[in-house]
Amino acid sequence: MNLVRGSVRRPWRSAAEASALLIAAVVAFPLYWMVLSAVKPAGEIESTRPRPWTGSPTLDSFRRVFGQQEFGRYFLNSLVVAGCVVVASALIAFLAATAVTRFRFRFRTTLLIMFLVAQTVPVEALAIPLFFLMRDLGQLNTLGALILPHIAFSLPFAIWMLRGFVKAVPEAPEEAAHLDGASRARFLWQILFPLVLPGLVATSVFSFISAWNDFLFAKSFIISDTSQSTLPMALLVFYKPDEPDWGGVMAASTVMTIPVLVFFVVVQRRLVSGLGGSLKD
Repeated sequence: MNLVRGSVRRPWRSAAEASALLIAAVVAFPLYWMVLSAVKPAGEIESTRPRPWTGSPTLDSFRRVFGQQEFGRYFLNSLVVAGCVVVASALIAFLAATAVTRFRFRFRTTLLIMFLVAQTVPVEALAIPLFFLMRDLGQLNTLGALILPHIAFSLPFAIWMLRGFVKAVPEAPEEAAHLDGASRARFLWQILFPLVLPGLVATSVFSFISAWNDFLFAKSFIISDTSQSTLPMALLVFYKPDEPDWGGVMAASTVMTIPVLVFFVVVQRRLVSGLGGSLKD
């Protein structure tokens, strides 16, 4: 009987695996084409008959990218912005999620609904009001003009997601810690924080990608001081309306993608181990 069931299920499993591989290929193809265009000679990129391969790969586009004087500064600025957004949004979201889950207070449900509604507001609709706000705060042409809005936009999603992780932690460890004389702050950071670490890691991925790939705020708030620009702004160096350098654009985009992939791989390992640890507990 088991052999019959295995033989019946095997075609469905093969079909599912084939579908997964097909979807993965479709998703990965734009990345492949980006890297391919970055190593193609200029003649092949501008050809009217594009080919999904190249017979003479070259690193000239990458040399032009790293030859830009401000490219290193742009890279460092992006790291500072993304790092500050990840750390600040994770800590604030953890405290807020704990508050709305563990404590009872007036307008708690209203506050949660406001977090949910905030997710539906398009970022483009708030670009102009945020510009005037940053101007009044004196943050234009500074990295703070990029950090503050991204923290604000990352918090609703992070709080909603962490709320589920905090809610999944039973109250027994908190009661045991209280009986042992542990303060609420000690329970918060030494017991609850490690248990919701997988949720923090997941929200950090969202925050990092959102801040790293931002172009709208960087273009709107960094007006005159190009030393405060981030990596997405570096793409404009290679894009000229009359004569765009598509090889440079693709090479710069490839360099931008590498830190995101590295960050996701590192975080994914910690996420899996964290989930395994929380289940064992």
